[in-house]
Amino acid sequence: MDIIEKVYGFYNSFKGEKGFIGYTELGKPIPYILVEKSSFPTILVQYSIHAREYITSYLALCQIEDFVKRGERGRVYFIPAVNLDGIEICLKDNPLYKANANGVDLNVNFDARWGEGKQNVFNKSSENFVGEFPFSESESRALRDFTLKVKPQITLSYHAKGEEIYWHFFQDEITEKRDYNIAKKLGEITGYKVKKTPDSCGGYKDWCIEKLKIPAFTIEVGKDSLSHPVCTGNLMDIYLKNKEVLRVLTNG
Repeated sequence: MDIIEKVYGFYNSFKGEKGFIGYTELGKPIPYILVEKSSFPTILVQYSIHAREYITSYLALCQIEDFVKRGERGRVYFIPAVNLDGIEICLKDNPLYKANANGVDLNVNFDARWGEGKQNVFNKSSENFVGEFPFSESESRALRDFTLKVKPQITLSYHAKGEEIYWHFFQDEITEKRDYNIAKKLGEITGYKVKKTPDSCGGYKDWCIEKLKIPAFTIEVGKDSLSHPVCTGNLMDIYLKNKEVLRVLTNG
């Protein structure tokens, strides 16, 4: 059973609130699962926006089960796999593929200084193509619209690899201090390095910070020495390092 089947199987068996944020370019429904312990705070966590990073979808299923059992407060929207078409391409044809079915890198397709990233490309590719315009892709539009609908106080984006936490995107002085303090706490509980990424633009995290003015974090899981796609033999180590992330965020 591959990770796409696992995600849909988990979704079908989940007994709480669930639904779809939209559809991929090839028409696959993009599921979400809500685990609610209290009405505040609202956290949105999205995984596998990059196809070859589907180890994060395995992490999503672990984190959902864990938060059902151990979560104390907060409401967490989990989107276990944003880029389902890309994952399918990665599994069947090209294990290093990052983009969606249109050859667009979804994490540079958001309206946050779109096209200004140092590694951006402007033609269809397996990675780094920004698309024809911001939100040109159905997956990025679905994630945008769902985020605006549920109005999270914080968003997390799980990626692989490098064991780093990215938190910065042109904040003002007050919000920069706020966001760094949260990132520092995340770094302490995961053991990951907290970093700025000044050459990166157009990501979901960037859009949440710049347009919504909320704390948003990219968490890169898995040691940098690992090869893409990170194999499931590393899942337990990744899960244990991230086990307290959601409980810490929801408990303030």
